[in-house]
Amino acid sequence: MIRLHSVFLMTLLLFASCAMAQFGKNCELRQFKVNLMHPGLEYEMALGVNTTLDIKAGLQMALDPLLSEVYEEFGFFPTVALQYRYYYNFETRQRNRKAIYGNSANYIAPAVAAFFPDTRTINNEVVKGSFGYAGLVTGLQRSYNSGFNFSIDAGAAYYTGQFEGAIYPVVNLSVGWIFSEKRWCVGR
Repeated sequence: MIRLHSVFLMTLLLFASCAMAQFGKNCELRQFKVNLMHPGLEYEMALGVNTTLDIKAGLQMALDPLLSEVYEEFGFFPTVALQYRYYYNFETRQRNRKAIYGNSANYIAPAVAAFFPDTRTINNEVVKGSFGYAGLVTGLQRSYNSGFNFSIDAGAAYYTGQFEGAIYPVVNLSVGWIFSEKRWCVGR
């Protein structure tokens, strides 16, 4: 069984190996966002021409793999999530005269998340401890001059924790505002 800390260590090594990449012409250098859909903060920084590291911390709705009927009930847990996003359609959007401001493009990303629920009772048994996932998602992000920003992505991930690991779907929705940015591209 893969341990959660092993997944995070492997992911951090992946991100560290990409950190020496040159800044590119397409991605914003960095942007801080507040997420209203899942209350929390988000930081996205450019790592290369079309790649960014997106880090989220806050409260997030998620599957609880400890429940016998995983898809019937969701939990709302403190969460830390990371995505290494590769944006694959900046050039197409620019050719079609669409904005790329705020990394407005489609992406594919390896994704990891750790959830830190409080102690809870499931099937008359007290359960405590964190769980997480590692997987792959594809999605889109759109940002507007007003600062309004949203992104949605979906995929599949291997969930691990104090239960038998399994593959489940992942869906993330972020709606909020960019409150601080360092521009690189001029694609408003």
